[in-house]
Amino acid sequence: MALIEHVSKPLVVILDNASIHTGKKLKPYWDLLEEKGMRFYFLPPYSPEINRIELLWHKMKYGWLPFKTFTPDELENAIDEIGCRFGSKYTLTF
Repeated sequence: MALIEHVSKPLVVILDNASIHTGKKLKPYWDLLEEKGMRFYFLPPYSPEINRIELLWHKMKYGWLPFKTFTPDELENAIDEIGCRFGSKYTLTF
């Protein structure tokens, strides 16, 4: 709410359809923010082709991570390794 009061240009928020974004209890807040000029646009229910994080997870799962069973710690370490080297060893073109 504070952001919208300090910005003179229109604000647009693009959201996925996660329940945390679409819950009925949030409706009064969405309405209040829309009255103040904020606009909300929701991605289609399943749209991995336009959601960059989905493209990244796909590349990690099928391109960068070895095809094997991981323990939770091993998986976390493998993902951290990719994160630390993203942009040098691991790159993604959208």
